[in-house]
Amino acid sequence: MILLALKLVLAHFLGDFVFQPAKWVAHKLKKKGKSKYLYYHIGVHLLALIVLLQFKWGIIAIIIVSHYLIDLGKLTFTNKKNHRWLFTLDQMLHLGVIAAVVYFYEPFSIDSSSLLTPKLLLFFSMLAFVTYVSAILIKMMLVPYIKELEEDQEKEAKRKKKLGEYDENEGTSLKNAGRYIGMLERIFVFAFILLHQWAAIGLLITAKSVFRFGDLNKGKNRKLTEYVLIGTLLSFGLAILAGLAYNYLSTHLS
Repeated sequence: MILLALKLVLAHFLGDFVFQPAKWVAHKLKKKGKSKYLYYHIGVHLLALIVLLQFKWGIIAIIIVSHYLIDLGKLTFTNKKNHRWLFTLDQMLHLGVIAAVVYFYEPFSIDSSSLLTPKLLLFFSMLAFVTYVSAILIKMMLVPYIKELEEDQEKEAKRKKKLGEYDENEGTSLKNAGRYIGMLERIFVFAFILLHQWAAIGLLITAKSVFRFGDLNKGKNRKLTEYVLIGTLLSFGLAILAGLAYNYLSTHLS
């Protein structure tokens, strides 16, 4: 069962990602079902399946036909607003077909009780904490400083406008980028603690300091520097506490 699943997943990855140039994707989005690259894409999948499955035509036929229909449906309904969601749905459908094929040819069972063990529930609880819960806690603790920084930025913008030095793009950032950066860094810290790799946390802090040095040095804004330091220490501190709590509690769970 596992061998068949791995072969099908590998064939999918090769066809959908490794051997699908950006040129093909762009042309398919433009021409939809009339794109020649849609059929090149299906051909790549067919070749990968033949090599990996050694001419098991029943499985190959199901995967190829379903893949074509799913891709055609995605291309037909894709637009600028929904392309990300349809991409996700497309991949879920492909993997769902693979799971169904594996189950049909080599039936397997999933023990639901094994998915709700105390350790697994604890892990997901801590993961939710280091991502969303911590983000809200940090934001609440930094509210007074955020308001003060925003006021200073408004004053500085007005001053620069008077001097003719104002740049609309100066100081702007990607939407929600800071939120996702914080989540990712806490996930990394949490994982490093679970793996007992404390040195890696130091490396992560150093890397973040290097990337933020330009922002902190620019204008020599002491308030911004202090704000970033407080936020960083809170973020890493909460992730470390979550990791330590998980390691301690997991040893006491049956």
